[in-house]
Amino acid sequence: MNTHNKNWKSKMKFCFEILLPFIGILFVAATLRAPLSTLGPVLTEISKSLNLSNSEAGLLTTIPLMAFAFLSIFVGQLSRKLSIEKFLLFSIVLLIVGLYIRVMGTVFTLFLGSAILGIAICIGNVLVPGYIKKTFPNKSGMVIGFYSVSMNLTAALASGFSIVIGKLSGLGWKGSLGIWIWVAVFSFLIWLPIVLKRRGTAETQKTVKSNLNIFKSPLAWQISIFMGLQSLMYYSLVTWLPKLLQDYGMPNEESGWVLSFMQMAMLPLTFLGPIIASKLSNQKSLVLIVAAGMFFSVLLIVFFQLQYIYAAVILFGISSGLSFSLSMMFFVLRTTDSHTATKISGMAQSVGYLLAAFGPPIFGKLYEYGNTWNLSLYFLLAVVVIMLVVGLKAARDRLIN
Repeated sequence: MNTHNKNWKSKMKFCFEILLPFIGILFVAATLRAPLSTLGPVLTEISKSLNLSNSEAGLLTTIPLMAFAFLSIFVGQLSRKLSIEKFLLFSIVLLIVGLYIRVMGTVFTLFLGSAILGIAICIGNVLVPGYIKKTFPNKSGMVIGFYSVSMNLTAALASGFSIVIGKLSGLGWKGSLGIWIWVAVFSFLIWLPIVLKRRGTAETQKTVKSNLNIFKSPLAWQISIFMGLQSLMYYSLVTWLPKLLQDYGMPNEESGWVLSFMQMAMLPLTFLGPIIASKLSNQKSLVLIVAAGMFFSVLLIVFFQLQYIYAAVILFGISSGLSFSLSMMFFVLRTTDSHTATKISGMAQSVGYLLAAFGPPIFGKLYEYGNTWNLSLYFLLAVVVIMLVVGLKAARDRLIN
């Protein structure tokens, strides 16, 4: 009888401390990029439906990024007063509300929903790396790999099936964006038992204190800027690549699949990148690979437009997948505990996404200014050079202290 009870307790412990948190991380990851990446393929449809200019349409991605920028730093501080599990559950509820409001069909609700969505995603973005370091201290690289794959796989599927879902549902862009409500609801159902089981954890976390001023650390700034610039590259192309391709003569539906291929190409290195990075004394070689891949992929689009577009987006996807997972690993590799990891995550998301938020509107505005996409693409080339310089410094074998 005692053996049976011990086995039962062991299984329950595994379920609530390992299995459910792992599945919960994957489902939170599924809602952190897909609701934004699904915008690109239907952006033209939304603009026509609600009479939005290119700059206004770009704001649909920029508004969530601005939420990341201005609120991320506060998330890390609030996580000391509320357990990470409860905070994540709250963010999922907020996400469901934002997703619903976004598809109500007016300009006001579209932008309001995007803002609420940004707040919800911001919370998840900041907390998950620290939660992984706390819950899986000896397997952080592998779990971050799965987390990154889940995030980017769902983003790729969102881009590829966005227009198809709109057509099949008969709801157009509202159906394309609204389907993610159901993913968020399922995520809520996974996290609810985790929170109910771990109610006592919050009291333990409240006692965690640190006098570290993260903003005084040069290394923290380097990580933050690297994260921001790689995010700027990603969100600029996720927002505008379908329209760019459509202007070059590609059919609307195919442009969505090209974006999907780009994000599918991210998957191998979003998984392998953290594992490789965790085994290196420094990550300078990985930063060089990222910069070279992004630079040459953009050049292919500048000089050849649609001729080598699949090669270009696959190369960019590989580079972007590595840069994203590398950013996540910097939070773990450059810190000594989960609280510091959450603080650097908050700073990096705040400073980084403030930089990233300028990407989509600048990209769109440069096109309006020159009536050619080349100016926008030259802007991305300049960003890659800066990212390389900062990334090489962030990749040094040092700790934030």
